[in-house]
Amino acid sequence: MDNDESHDHVLPGSDEELDTPDVRGYDFRGEFDFYEMLDAYATTGFQATQLAEAIDIAERMQDEDATIYLTFTSNIISSGLRETVAYLVREGYVDVLITTSGSLTEDVIKTAKPFKMGEWDADEEALRERGINRLGNIFVPSDRYVWLEEYLYDFFDDFFAEEKIRTPTEFARELGETLDDEDSVLKQAADNDVPVYCPALTDAEVGNFLYYYRQGYDSDVGIEILDDYDSLIEDGLLADKTGLIAVGGGVPKHHAIMTNLFRGGADYVVYISTGMEGDGSLSGAPPNEAVSWGKIKEERTNYTQIEAEATLVFPLLVASAFQN
Repeated sequence: MDNDESHDHVLPGSDEELDTPDVRGYDFRGEFDFYEMLDAYATTGFQATQLAEAIDIAERMQDEDATIYLTFTSNIISSGLRETVAYLVREGYVDVLITTSGSLTEDVIKTAKPFKMGEWDADEEALRERGINRLGNIFVPSDRYVWLEEYLYDFFDDFFAEEKIRTPTEFARELGETLDDEDSVLKQAADNDVPVYCPALTDAEVGNFLYYYRQGYDSDVGIEILDDYDSLIEDGLLADKTGLIAVGGGVPKHHAIMTNLFRGGADYVVYISTGMEGDGSLSGAPPNEAVSWGKIKEERTNYTQIEAEATLVFPLLVASAFQN
C-alpha cells in the first residue's frame, strides 16, 4: 500500500459542501440575552438543537390554534415543575391534561403541606424509621398521607352522595374545586375548565383510600373509565389540529397518541424523555415509532424528542414557546 492510498483511508476527500447551518453556540460577549441564547440552541448541536426544534413545534401548535394535550407522570408534580404545569393551565396554553394518579394525590398534599428537599444518597432504613418517603432527592414525610386520607374521606362522602359510579375526570374536577392554592394544577384545571384525564386512577394512594372507603363505608361506589375514553376520542375528532407535549412516558403519553389515532394521528408532537428505545417499552418509544402506528402524522418536521431530564428542559421550553 503506497502513501497516497493510506492517506485516502485516513483523510477521505470530499468536494461536497453541505447546505446546512454552521455549528455555532451563543456568544456570551456583551449584554446577556436569555432568549437569544435559546435561539442559539438551534445551531449548538446535540440535545440543545432538539430543544430548539421542540420550541419551534410548540410555537406552531399555538399559531395553528391546535388543541394542546399536556401529558406528564406524577414525578413532575412531585418536583418544582408543578408550578410550571399550573402556569400553563392558568394562562390557557393547554386544553387537555393526561396524567397518573400520583399527580392528583401529590397536588392535593402540596396545597397544605410542602414536600422537602432531601438527598439522593440517604440511609433508607433510617428514613423508614423516621416516617420519611424518598422520591429521588425529594423527601415526603408520611404525615402528608395521613392528612390526605382524612381529606379524601370527607371528599368521597360528597363526591359519591348522589351518583355511585363516577369518572376520573369528574373526580379531578370536583376535587380541584375544593382546593384553595393558586399553584394547584387541579384547582387551575377546575377553574379554567381543562379536563384532567387519569386512566389509572387507582395506581396511587387515591386507589388505596378508594378501596378502604368502599370496603368500610359504601360497597356500591366505583370509578368508570370508558366514558372518559369516549370523551377524549370524540373531542380529538372534533379538533382541527392537535398538539401533544409529553413530559415522560407511560400511560399518559400513550393515552394521548392512542386517542389521536382515531383522527389519523396528532399533528404536532414533542416528547421529553429519558426512556431507552432498546427494550421496546412504550416509555422509550420515540415519536417516529408512533408514526408507524398512525398515532402521529407522518410529516418529519412536526415531531421531535428531547432526550433529557424534564426538570432541566421543560421550564426552558415553556419560557421560550409560551412566554416569549
